[in-house]
Amino acid sequence: MIRLNDEEKQIEDEMEQSVPLDDEERKKLDSILNRARKTRAISLRITEFDLNMLKKRAEQEGMPYQTLINTILRKYVTEQLVDKRELYKTVSLARESEADYSG
Repeated sequence: MIRLNDEEKQIEDEMEQSVPLDDEERKKLDSILNRARKTRAISLRITEFDLNMLKKRAEQEGMPYQTLINTILRKYVTEQLVDKRELYKTVSLARESEADYSG
């Protein structure tokens, strides 16, 4: 017998509760997904230095540089791009606050 962990059990429970979409809902969902997948070619001016840095980084990540640029842009517009300095500052403040609370 296969044992499921808590996350797998939750997924299984949710699958059992799922309800099929009717035709109208399916069409709306398909339309949203198609618009989200649609791409457009653009022209972008960038310094040679930045382009070379992007290409090097993309090579390290094992992807084409255009994909890296697209990933960076998507993270930025969805507010998932994190500034290391701000992250370090936040962690530092949290630790100070924790130390003040503990001590």
